[in-house]
Amino acid sequence: MKNLFALRLHRHQLMTAPFALLRVLLPYGLFLLPLLTQAQSVALKPSEAGLRVEIDGRLFTEYVVKDTPRPFLYPIIGAAGESVVRNFPMKKGVPGEEKFQDHPHHRSLWFAHGKVNGIDFWGEFTVFGRQEHTGFGEVKAAGNQGSFLTRTKWVAPTGQAVLTDERRIVIIALAGGERTLDFNITLKATECDLVLGDTKEGTMALRLCPSLSLNSSKGFVDTGSSTGHAFNSAGDRDKDIWGKHANWVCYYGPDLKGNAVGVVIFSHPENFRSPTTWHARDYGLFAVNPFGLHDFEPDKPAGAGDYTIKRGGSLTLRYRFYFAKGQPTPAELDARFQAYARGK
Repeated sequence: MKNLFALRLHRHQLMTAPFALLRVLLPYGLFLLPLLTQAQSVALKPSEAGLRVEIDGRLFTEYVVKDTPRPFLYPIIGAAGESVVRNFPMKKGVPGEEKFQDHPHHRSLWFAHGKVNGIDFWGEFTVFGRQEHTGFGEVKAAGNQGSFLTRTKWVAPTGQAVLTDERRIVIIALAGGERTLDFNITLKATECDLVLGDTKEGTMALRLCPSLSLNSSKGFVDTGSSTGHAFNSAGDRDKDIWGKHANWVCYYGPDLKGNAVGVVIFSHPENFRSPTTWHARDYGLFAVNPFGLHDFEPDKPAGAGDYTIKRGGSLTLRYRFYFAKGQPTPAELDARFQAYARGK
């Protein structure tokens, strides 16, 4: 009888032990579950075109340096898993982009300027300057963060070097598919004095996918159809953001699959002429430009925005791209800007 009772007790313990263990671990499991579902890893891999950036094994973007007038990042996969940039001219014939094949020099995400010692490094018309990738520096990735250094030489149409730059690009994978990309660039007057000229054609830029533009059916004819919207830190909205001073600008709307997303650029407060001016258009060009003052402010004379870097000197500019899920609020973006200003 005693042995039978022990056997029943043993069977009862075997059956109830998992539940007892679950009761012990459940609070910890509930705590760890968000961490497990939010955990993301960043990987940087050499590619034929340049350097591939992956988040959890999936492409986020690629730094393209091969067969191009200037380096650029493409695609840019947003928080909902779809690209938030225009595919043209990298890919042609993409459905929904038929009316958005203007400005072939607008390549996804890039840095360029339309007047450097009088040379056009922005457009790609008859005569223009080129940016030649000269090498990668440190490339590292750990956990949800990766970063890489690049070196670039800016070359005049004559083949003469005009300046060099060093770029540090930092990618951080956030919870829920959101991510940030910091683009830090130091322009170096290694060859001669530099004048970064007063023109609206520049500078730190991104070309949004058609569905995020303020007029998604525009092409070159304004149909009045709009799916994307924009606002800035100063309270301006939609077309009124162009040429205005602001710490940040946000575009929001549907990606190509209809998911609600936001795309934000923060200009670091230590950048010169902060808060900066914005060359942000209704057809999808989204650019920070601290130089084009006479275009943005009609009362300013031509050349008012010129900036000179003496030979041997440099200028560092810092920007953060934030790819959000849904529509961020102004209060949230102000808080993120303050965190960015504090180095976070």
